[in-house]
Parts: sequence; structure tokens; C-alpha cells
Amino acid sequence: MTAKVSVYEGQIVQEIKGVPEEYLPNLLLIVRLFRESVALKPAETSFRKGWEEALAGDTMPVSELWVDIDAECAC
Repeated sequence: MTAKVSVYEGQIVQEIKGVPEEYLPNLLLIVRLFRESVALKPAETSFRKGWEEALAGDTMPVSELWVDIDAECAC
């Protein structure tokens, strides 16, 4: 897996080198936001956030959770 990471790392570096200097702050922000969105948060943090949302009434009825989602059952 290390070889794959190195290949991607090289490709990312090449892409970054092709970005004009004035856009680098925005690119950095995009990369940081992406990393934060895909990184798993500790279970305690996720539970605490969910609990706070539930206490604040930020919930949805179960009947609405799958509305407008095109999913087929693989039963």
C-alpha cells in the first residue's frame, strides 16, 4: 500500500505545482476541509453531537429518513 500512496502523493504534488500561487490558500482550505470530512471522529464525539441534536429537537421522523432516496433492496 505504501507504493500506491507514493504514486498518489507524486500526482498530488504535480497538480499543486500547476496551481497559480494566488489560488494556493483556497486549495489548502479545500484539502483541509476534505481531510476533516473523511476522517473518522471518535465515537464519543459523534455520540455527544447526536445527543445534543436530539436534546435540541433536531430530529426527523423515521418515516421521512428514506424519502427521495433511490435505493433498491438487495434482500
